[in-house]
Amino acid sequence: MFLEKIEKTNDIKEIGAENYDALAEEIRQFLIQSISVTGGHLGSNLGAVELTMALHLSLNLPEDKIIWDVGHQSYTHKILTGRREGFVNLRKYGGMSGFPKRKESDCDSFDTGHSSTSISAGLGMVKARDIQGGKNTIVSVIGDGSLTGGMAYEALNNASRLETNFIIILNDNNMSISENVGGVSKYLNNIRTADMYLDLKEGVYNSLHGKSKYGDRVVSQIRRAKSSFKQLVVPGMFFEDMGITYLGPVDGHDIPAMMRMMKEAKKIKGAVLIHAITQKGKGFGPAERHPARFHGAEPFDIETGIPSKPRTKANYTDIFSTVMCKLGQRDESVVAITAAMPDGTGLKRFRNMYPDRFFDVGIAEEHAVTFAAGLAAGGLKPIVAIYSSFLQRAYDQILHDVCIQNLPVIFAIDRAGLVGSDGETHQGIFDLSYLSSIPNMHIMAPKNKWELSDMIKFAVAFEAPIAIRYPRGEAFDGLKEYREPIEYGKSESLYEEEDIALFAVGSMVKVALDVRSKLKDMGYSCSLTNARFVKPIDEEAIEQACKEHKLIVTMEENVASGGYGEKVRAYVDSLNVSTKVLNIAIPDEYVEHGNVDLLKQEVGIDAESVVKRVVTSYIGL
Repeated sequence: MFLEKIEKTNDIKEIGAENYDALAEEIRQFLIQSISVTGGHLGSNLGAVELTMALHLSLNLPEDKIIWDVGHQSYTHKILTGRREGFVNLRKYGGMSGFPKRKESDCDSFDTGHSSTSISAGLGMVKARDIQGGKNTIVSVIGDGSLTGGMAYEALNNASRLETNFIIILNDNNMSISENVGGVSKYLNNIRTADMYLDLKEGVYNSLHGKSKYGDRVVSQIRRAKSSFKQLVVPGMFFEDMGITYLGPVDGHDIPAMMRMMKEAKKIKGAVLIHAITQKGKGFGPAERHPARFHGAEPFDIETGIPSKPRTKANYTDIFSTVMCKLGQRDESVVAITAAMPDGTGLKRFRNMYPDRFFDVGIAEEHAVTFAAGLAAGGLKPIVAIYSSFLQRAYDQILHDVCIQNLPVIFAIDRAGLVGSDGETHQGIFDLSYLSSIPNMHIMAPKNKWELSDMIKFAVAFEAPIAIRYPRGEAFDGLKEYREPIEYGKSESLYEEEDIALFAVGSMVKVALDVRSKLKDMGYSCSLTNARFVKPIDEEAIEQACKEHKLIVTMEENVASGGYGEKVRAYVDSLNVSTKVLNIAIPDEYVEHGNVDLLKQEVGIDAESVVKRVVTSYIGL
């Protein structure tokens, strides 16, 4: 096996060129086998095998630098830098990350996890190199739809002024998480036909050159006019017009061709873009047929591609999907917006049923939010469905374009709280904090699947900005008997007793039930309130709890700073009462990758940890 010879960085250079294809196949089989057990980003990595090999053969790591946009396509890079054994614990707590991590290897030059950042980071590294007199090569790899993000164009605009080498590789697989949409995708598809220009150009030049006294003159005139000619037949001139040299398109699975492109690109004194065509999921039939399904795959059966542990219960995304379809049927003013995630956010069914009222804007969260503001100003009821971690990219648009105008935009915030295996860049643990800081914003969190349905319906009728945050995973189906109508700014009392009052937000209601049960077994009397609203908080319920309890415990799956607990504590302090407040929240720090239940224990928001802190606080009163 050639793969066994890859033990450290640059070992690939000891592999003969005649064995590159065999090594690529071994890497693919290794990835399929490994990810079928651990789960992970399969499709994007299968499509980037040869491209990554060509980079490692063309560069001298770690002196040369590769910045991977998003970073979920860096698995082959990790293998080629001696981390093959780490795949046993891929994305597990304490194990290898599924994204580039500088602390993990000196060959990981920049931590990534969100889209459209690699060109900006690469440009910064180029400038740092030039100022310090360095000669190393900097390469930014962007793809999987990341070129639909506006930040990439801001970086390209600045990169166009470079007078030193900077290589950008566009890994064009026509996919982000779901299939690419919009003008950029159409533009890149058109570039695939650019070979006709190259063939035509060579044919014309060769036919005229040296044939007569007029031939060379004609060739010269053609050369002077070629820019206009290229404008007509080569879409790649978009980059050329910006001042960025365009090379390609090239087959990203052809290692020698990619290496030739890299050799040429290194000679250019300026920014150069290599356009590589790849196939997402290449080499694994199920991933080729269903690339969106295998973007982030759970453990699966290799023969069929079917998940090893199929879901038996609906998750919160499923509930959101069902409610959206029903709302679309009842109200023609309801429209849905997502940022390249119709599948992940549950809007695929809505798109199929109401295509004229569904908008996938690509990986462009900022545009999604301001676009929704325009829809609302135009009299529609926009629902923006975006993961918590990605919505924070549009903070300014929420503040400036939605909330200043008090427009009735609804934010359906999926993957709120700890999401697990994707780690720091994807944990949705900041949304309560960053949204609470914005005037005119209102925030809710459901305790179970029925309350999510009720909250969405409440939000559609609400005439101001409002957000509903719900977690990843199986929807809680307990407490079905508790379904009081949603009332603005009001919490829901579930159990009323004395001594200790638990105020739980959203997903933490389920944990609070367990905490209450354990406290009762220990002889403590304990009330439980479903907060429902994080902004505004239910001041009346809190004030009443102060009269009847010695200790108020707030519970939230969000960082402590700026969260629900801080608001409750501040209000209780203003009352000048003897009641104490204990805030249960995630510490103000980044949370690494791992199983969600284990992470909850590590950050102290699982039932056992909460009970210990509550008892200690109560005894200390």
